[in-house]
Amino acid sequence: MTQDNNVEKSVFEEIPTEKIYSKKAISTATFFGGPLVVGYCIAENFKTFNDLEKARNTWIITAICTIVIIGISFSLPENFPKIVFPVIYSFIASYIIQTYQEENIQKHNDNGGDNYGGWRVTLITLLGFLILFGLIMAIAVFFYGI
Repeated sequence: MTQDNNVEKSVFEEIPTEKIYSKKAISTATFFGGPLVVGYCIAENFKTFNDLEKARNTWIITAICTIVIIGISFSLPENFPKIVFPVIYSFIASYIIQTYQEENIQKHNDNGGDNYGGWRVTLITLLGFLILFGLIMAIAVFFYGI
């Protein structure tokens, strides 16, 4: 009886019209694009899921984390392996998605909703990388005269 109710319910649910970023797309984009990319993708998903407070909080956390990461990166020795940062924030992003969005992402896809395609994710990754690189270079020039 419960199974029949679930089938009836799924037939009457609306097909989502907005697209979202999949967990795989966010994880990949985060590794190559940096913390701004993960913040953008997760915030956009929260907006699509109609959770504007979490979207706002995501941007606040993203800004703080980006500042901290840039600050730490200037205090590390030159021979420090730079790959550590993408691994750490990709792991954190994966955890956040799994904890706060995985259920909504699954429901969205189960109801016939679409995910953003690879080209959009690639463009966002490139833009996020360029913005992060620009911030780092601006700070280097301003504080260190490089």
